[in-house]
Amino acid sequence: MSTWKIDPAHTDVTFSVKHMMVTTVRGKFDAVDGELELDLDGQDPTTASGEIRLGVASLSTGAGQRDAHLRSPDFFDAENYPEIVARLTGIEPNGDDYRVKAEVTIRDITRPVTFDGRYLGLVPGMQGGRHAGFELSATIDREQWDLNWNMALEAGGWLVAKDVRLVIDVAADEVEAAATGEADKSEAA
Repeated sequence: MSTWKIDPAHTDVTFSVKHMMVTTVRGKFDAVDGELELDLDGQDPTTASGEIRLGVASLSTGAGQRDAHLRSPDFFDAENYPEIVARLTGIEPNGDDYRVKAEVTIRDITRPVTFDGRYLGLVPGMQGGRHAGFELSATIDREQWDLNWNMALEAGGWLVAKDVRLVIDVAADEVEAAATGEADKSEAA
């Protein structure tokens, strides 16, 4: 088991949702942080734990007015709830892939979410150490977190769909090796 830090420059947390029943709006959170405890040497990923944190104010869909509305109390209320947190609660094998269980907190409401997960591999990191990659995806009902704002369409249906597709491409760097290296330097001094 070793400690890994989320690499925010290479981790993407994206979402997509139907708009006006027929088009798709996509967005992402640019502020991503987190730590994981992983057993990649023993090849037993089911013992993993950790969390990923997203800065709500970093949400971006490429349209400033829409982004401001999503950050407002109608949706995420970024001023009062600045973070979204996903805490890993369990991993189960699912063929060659995994079912990754997490408790996701949005607006101080915590709900379970099961992600489809895939371990992409382990490579030497650019700064030494090791670098690992994972893909996670799930569809959630935004109304379970009181993200209820909507508008009825004149022709029927709703402006914003309830179902939101989440895709998380995680890159993580092992930090246990770096901490050990620092301890060795301090002992030599």
